[in-house]
Amino acid sequence: MKVLHLISGGDTGGAKTHVLSLARELQKNITLKLICLLEGDFYQEGLQMGLDISVLPQKRRYDLGVVRQLQKIITQEGFHILHCHGARANFVAAILRIFFRIPSLTTMHSDYRLDFQGSFYKNFLYTNLNAWALRSFDYYIAVSDNFKEMLLARGFPEHRIFVVYNGIDFNVELELPPREALLPQLGLAIPPQAKIVGIMGRLHPVKDHDLFLRGAHLVLKKGFDVHFLIAGDGEEKNRLLQLRDELKLQEKVHFTGYLKQPNQFINILDVNTLTSRSESFPLVLLEGARLKKPTVSAAVGGISHLIKEGETGLLFEAENVGQFASKLLTLLDNEELAKRLGESLYCHAKENFSLEHLGNSHCRIYRQILNNAGGRENK
Repeated sequence: MKVLHLISGGDTGGAKTHVLSLARELQKNITLKLICLLEGDFYQEGLQMGLDISVLPQKRRYDLGVVRQLQKIITQEGFHILHCHGARANFVAAILRIFFRIPSLTTMHSDYRLDFQGSFYKNFLYTNLNAWALRSFDYYIAVSDNFKEMLLARGFPEHRIFVVYNGIDFNVELELPPREALLPQLGLAIPPQAKIVGIMGRLHPVKDHDLFLRGAHLVLKKGFDVHFLIAGDGEEKNRLLQLRDELKLQEKVHFTGYLKQPNQFINILDVNTLTSRSESFPLVLLEGARLKKPTVSAAVGGISHLIKEGETGLLFEAENVGQFASKLLTLLDNEELAKRLGESLYCHAKENFSLEHLGNSHCRIYRQILNNAGGRENK
């Protein structure tokens, strides 16, 4: 079985980690090639991991010269399936399939109607292009049951949707610097006795960092010795900095910028958080689970499969800042509860969301797709 994965290559955060980890796991059992449309950190990390990865550079999003090159690679190297990730790859694949048929699927890592919020031009143009491109695929992988329901509600055929929750490698040995070593590298002078609450993700409206900041304000009003860290970059940064300053949180809320080593950041946290209005099944929570971090998360997407209220973490209603602050206060005020929830989260995640399970699920889907394609050809 030979599968070609297509991705923009400009991906960061959870999407980058997911696709690279999945590719490394899949290549144990199938022949896999990764093609990027941009050269960046994604490509360089893929090379370092020993993946079969290359770049077909696009000068701009509408540069369709890569379509003919892609068709040539598929034909000459004999790929059986095309698997896409993200709006740019989806668009290229949709154009390709006008001229050349190959069984295709795309992974729905996020709600495509929300991906370009924050920019009127991008939201209007790219969202509509992606919505059009998605209709050209034979199959879809939704990374949560909620995302499958979303696709069904928008008219996608049920028999063409698979659900596969994310997974990570719980057997990898992580070399992580201690808090006292990492904080100076980040330019932070946080007292040893202070608690640290953190959030990691792109600074995008859907992530609702406003709620994180307003929740921090409520917690600090209770007199807790706690600092709040925001890791990530994006178009919302300047506005969020302004909101932090308006709330007079300069001494307690710190922006670290984009970090290439998410595990190092999560490792120094006392509480890991996620405040998104919409999510699928975010890797940042699995990465926190691997490090046994007590977690407070918005109850969106498939998160309740990982964070079970009072058992493996604490959940709050999305956009409810009062609930978010209350859940934080509960963990900050009860170290025994926080430790128990972190341990339970680790055990639950390791048993149900491993990288091996993720790879096996994809292989089963690929075999089913090829069997279905063979059946159509024989009719």
